[in-house]
Amino acid sequence: MVRTSVIGCGNMGSALLTGLWKAGGHSVVACDLDPDALAAVADYCEETTDDVSRAADADVVFVAVKPDIVEAVLSELDLSPDQTLVTIAAGVPTSFVEARTDARVVRIMPNLAAETRDMAAAATGDLTDEVRELLSDVGEFVEVEESQMDIATAVNGSGPAFVFYLIEAVTQAGVAGGLSEEDAEILAAQTFKGAAETVVQDDRTADELIDAVCSPNGTTIEGMEVLWDSDADDAVTEAVVAAERRSKELAEEFADE
Repeated sequence: MVRTSVIGCGNMGSALLTGLWKAGGHSVVACDLDPDALAAVADYCEETTDDVSRAADADVVFVAVKPDIVEAVLSELDLSPDQTLVTIAAGVPTSFVEARTDARVVRIMPNLAAETRDMAAAATGDLTDEVRELLSDVGEFVEVEESQMDIATAVNGSGPAFVFYLIEAVTQAGVAGGLSEEDAEILAAQTFKGAAETVVQDDRTADELIDAVCSPNGTTIEGMEVLWDSDADDAVTEAVVAAERRSKELAEEFADE
């Protein structure tokens, strides 16, 4: 069994811990200075601690903290070349981390769906079989070049918020039409979930799937005409570009370190 630790039990760290617990078969230590954060994840790990050196005693060490405290955490970690350090911090380059540890370094950008084992993640660096197995147990991941991590951060790291926004818009349209808030949210969320799973499993492109749903003179084509005539796709693209730009700005802060 691969010994794993997660340093930083905020939103992303706790989502990862919960997903690994649901997957089963993992020995995980959770580390955080906040006792409330540790209490919140105590049921999803083997041990909780505020001692970074205890978390360092693992085969794979995840550092899931804010970018501005990554360096402070790294300074407290004494890892060997036999260990793997996996960072989850927007904009922090692999090279920055490699200069501060003897361990193998992997940089990932996951998302909160790790909690339900539906995560989408981008990964770069020295991926071992152990890391691949850990990531696979909480969702899907793709291996990308370091230069692609900013756009990956925007697509899958920030992407859930964009989807939540669209789900809320569809939900409120349902409420305006007479559905209860609860019923509209269930229908909207499950529809997005099912549509996403169809894209993942079906060989057809998204455009081909749209055609499959749009019957001539039907309800769907009527709605799609509104979207095609709008700037909705431009707005979504601009949101992704803005998130990518911010990731690059964060990276610039580490360029001269």
